[in-house]
Amino acid sequence: MRIAVVGGGPGGLYAAALLKRLDPARSVTVWERGGPDDTFGFGVVLSDETLGGIQHADPVVYRALQAEFVRWDDIDVVHRGHRLTSGGHGFAALGRRRLLEILYERCRSLGVDLRFREEAPPAAELSTAYDLVIAADGVHSLTRAAHADVFAPRITTHRCRYIWLAADFAFDAFRFEIAETEHGVMQLHGYPYAKDASTVIVEMREEVWRAAGLDRCDEAESTERCAKIFTDALGGRPLRGNKSAWIPFRTVVNDRWSHGNTVLIGDAAHTAHFSIGSGTKLAVEDALALAACIEEQPDRAAALAAYETERRPVVESTQRAAAASLRWFEEVGTYLDQPPRQFAFNLLTRSRRVTHDNLRLRDAGFTRDVEAGFGCPPDTPPMFTPFRLRGLTLRNRVVVSPMDMYKAVDGVPGDFHLVHLGSRALGGAGLVMTEMVCVSPEGRITPGCTGLYTPEQAASWRRITDFVHQQSPGTAIGVQLGHAGRKGSTRLMWDGIDQPLPEGNWPLSAASPLPYRAGVNQVPHELDRAGLTDIREQFASAAWRAARCGFDLLELHCAHGYLLSGFLSPLTNQRTDAYGGSLDRRLRFPLEIFDVVRGIWPDDQPMTVRISATDWARGGTTAEDAVEIARAFTAHGADAIDVSTGQVVSDEAPEYGRSYQTPFADRIRNELGVPVLTVGAISSWDDVNSLLLAGRADLCALARPHLYDPHWTLHAAAEQDYTGPGAPWPLPYRAGSRKPPTGRTDGPKPRLSLT
Repeated sequence: MRIAVVGGGPGGLYAAALLKRLDPARSVTVWERGGPDDTFGFGVVLSDETLGGIQHADPVVYRALQAEFVRWDDIDVVHRGHRLTSGGHGFAALGRRRLLEILYERCRSLGVDLRFREEAPPAAELSTAYDLVIAADGVHSLTRAAHADVFAPRITTHRCRYIWLAADFAFDAFRFEIAETEHGVMQLHGYPYAKDASTVIVEMREEVWRAAGLDRCDEAESTERCAKIFTDALGGRPLRGNKSAWIPFRTVVNDRWSHGNTVLIGDAAHTAHFSIGSGTKLAVEDALALAACIEEQPDRAAALAAYETERRPVVESTQRAAAASLRWFEEVGTYLDQPPRQFAFNLLTRSRRVTHDNLRLRDAGFTRDVEAGFGCPPDTPPMFTPFRLRGLTLRNRVVVSPMDMYKAVDGVPGDFHLVHLGSRALGGAGLVMTEMVCVSPEGRITPGCTGLYTPEQAASWRRITDFVHQQSPGTAIGVQLGHAGRKGSTRLMWDGIDQPLPEGNWPLSAASPLPYRAGVNQVPHELDRAGLTDIREQFASAAWRAARCGFDLLELHCAHGYLLSGFLSPLTNQRTDAYGGSLDRRLRFPLEIFDVVRGIWPDDQPMTVRISATDWARGGTTAEDAVEIARAFTAHGADAIDVSTGQVVSDEAPEYGRSYQTPFADRIRNELGVPVLTVGAISSWDDVNSLLLAGRADLCALARPHLYDPHWTLHAAAEQDYTGPGAPWPLPYRAGSRKPPTGRTDGPKPRLSLT
């Protein structure tokens, strides 16, 4: 096999060495347009996981790396004069130049042909002359560009500028320092990579960079300015550059990683923000997986397919974590007023890779101090800390999120709803929410939706609230009021979600005459003044009934493309009257509904509002709009904002992932200082504790986990050995409160092992 490697960075060199070692008969050539001493950056960080893979695949390289590594455990966070240290993290770093030297030496010893200061032949020529072409030519990959029609790269440029620099001394920890300057917020990321040297990355928003005049500075001037800004961190010592320039970070994503006999690895295939230290790690792991798949699979096509199948989920997970970290640093200014320990915890858990539970294992003392600052009673996890909204005190921070069940008859909740909501109330959640309860027959989503527009419906709801209050004292139950708008008159979810009824459809009304899906759903009529008044009265009547049903909290549904949400989004509100146009005008009718409901709902009982913080669609509601929407509802008396996203238009493109909606709640909470509920792909109690302790949310609403396990909250308490008042077991269930034993699981085998 003849193998061409384009790019002499760590990923390309390691792939070359592994493939040659696995089969010495292979001819492997590496092209690197720079010289052997040319390199950008200074130090690289590798995880124990990556080092373990290297140890099994090539002990020679592993031993050489081991001899060079600088290791440390601590992370220092410095903000407003406070230096907080968290230990137990375990880092290993070395100079990038020394890493490349080790890989050069290994390649030469194995007989790899290294060609420095030489451009690789064009991609088409390489693919004809070689059996395998490995494109390791970085974020600006020419190989990728040559086959862009197949790889389909998507490159996103982000909002911060950063510069790689170095200091001629070793930090004693991984250091994050925040500087609040007259121009805006700047941050330093620093870590040692040798006994006498540290990498220093300085980062700031584009507008801060320009306001500070750094866009007009050359390398020497930038280096001097950064040293002055962070003189305390550096002890007054200077910084130095290495062809250093201010650049914006670019996230690279490709739809495909291979084309014929050409395959992408490392930054050519994907990038992840430097704040989680993953670039070199991903490239080396790509090389390991590619070499292993070529060895294991019967032919090249199968090997390249297996490589992508194996690596893509890992990379996508890393990119999601990196994106969360990147956004955190872009928005760091919104967190500056947090208490110092909470700020540090927030920074440490920003990517969701580090959580409350594993941080407690790494540094129990630090975590206890953060918990105490949060207000956790002794031996109480954050999720079991009480929370107060008006006259309602929730015994814990877990909410059973509203979930449509589609089991009502004529809008009346029956035995199914009693058991569904009652079992989750017995399961320990602090607040149990009903599904969207519709304010009129025409406001239903489906014939199976519940309502609060008849005395029979109210009586059935009273039966449910009485059960919750009597059988699960201390559990609150809330009602969510809404109107389906243009998304109504559809089949039950399992019969065809969002599909119109085969017969018996009722007329729809909305902000504008726009169907949810053109040619599928009916065209709603645009509400006139009389129609708006009727709907306002329907909400008022439903709120009056809700108060007499014994609900503890009322939520107004202004999300997910239903009627009130349809007024808020510019994609669904194209009115030209006083209820359309600017955001202030689009807010007018939802605020009118809120005001009339708030006027009826008891003063000492809280009201919340659920919003879609983004439409996940071009031209729709933005995160900035969501802040203003939340500001408006809060000014009118909302006690908390329930932050969801999407489901407003049918052609949305959500960015799914763990806790993927939380950044929107986080921004509203920390920019406005208002309580928020967060929802969306929160599945573990560790996630709940982490989000709360970091100050990203005040309450966490979970849906699917409560479908899987009605007693999710009680089980979370048992798994954390918590037996306090935040999660009392019902007396008949107390015998089951002990966590059952589990079987042993073995760790994963090494990915590639050579002897």
